[in-house]
Amino acid sequence: MNLTGQLLIAMPGMGDPRFEHSVVLVCAHSDEGAMGLIVNKPTEDVALEDLLEHIKIPKSPDSPQMGVHFGGPVETARGFVLHGKSYRSELNTLEVSGGTPEAEFGLTATIDVLEDLARGEGPQNAIVALGYSGWGPGQLEEEISLNGWLTCSADRELVFDTEDEAKWEAALKSMGVDALLLSAEAGHA
Repeated sequence: MNLTGQLLIAMPGMGDPRFEHSVVLVCAHSDEGAMGLIVNKPTEDVALEDLLEHIKIPKSPDSPQMGVHFGGPVETARGFVLHGKSYRSELNTLEVSGGTPEAEFGLTATIDVLEDLARGEGPQNAIVALGYSGWGPGQLEEEISLNGWLTCSADRELVFDTEDEAKWEAALKSMGVDALLLSAEAGHA
């Protein structure tokens, strides 16, 4: 099972409040583990402008006004920019593909993407996040088997154009699931 480019949708009763109602885009998944970014949890007190000021990157009048997301509980001081595939860093961009054009993204964690954003020349669609979500070998698969997550195809419109507070229900609806009918209990035949 390779979940790269898929969305993880937190199930009710997951048990970890950091992931309650989270939608996570899986950016890398292999036998060695998985890494992803929560795409629907904006921080309450950090905006891109604050982040740029903190790392001493001058902003221009064309710099976008946007918040910064909580990407997950691992390395929370490290920044990541999830963006559309059309942007590529000159230094390093990880291609994230779920197998369809709607599920193609880029992930950049180098300073040049922030410099480009500050000049208004960065990716048109972007989520700036601090921290990431990570799982060791087999850990994510086990959490899925224990009813911690549902998975579905990623969609650029859901990730970038849907309001953060609506992404969880929108991801469920994309699978034909009504959030009111979800149960925290797993069933096994």
